Amino acid sequence: MAKNDHNQTLHDPLDALLGYQLRRASSVMMADLSAALRETGLRPVEASIMLVIESSPGCTQSDVGRLLAIKRANMVPLIAGLFKRDLVYRAPVDGRSQALFLSPAGEAMAREAHSAIDRHEQRFQALFEDADVSKLLAALRQIRTLG
Repeated sequence: MAKNDHNQTLHDPLDALLGYQLRRASSVMMADLSAALRETGLRPVEASIMLVIESSPGCTQSDVGRLLAIKRANMVPLIAGLFKRDLVYRAPVDGRSQALFLSPAGEAMAREAHSAIDRHEQRFQALFEDADVSKLLAALRQIRTLG
């Protein structure tokens, strides 16, 4: 078949590869999450940080970074940005550490983020039966343990 034959059917040799499918699915979901969060003015990583702080008030920046697998060098500007927007505040824990808390504005923003994320999650979870969602989450968690 000629190289310029536009009637040629392409076959995807990667279609049966788990990693390929995970990356493609992740790209679709992250784009949708970004769009869902757009009205809040938060990026997915910022919303994730805020929801961790909300669920564990008084946690440290390093705690959040470890939980979300965000390097220290990347956490510093992320927390600084949330601090500048008055969404997060710090309180001393000991000589060096500072605890993180959501400000009243941060609490309101976290509620908006929860709503946006819930709509996003419902959209994708509706593609599966509840038992399949549970199995998928378990499988993805198992993959993460290898990293």
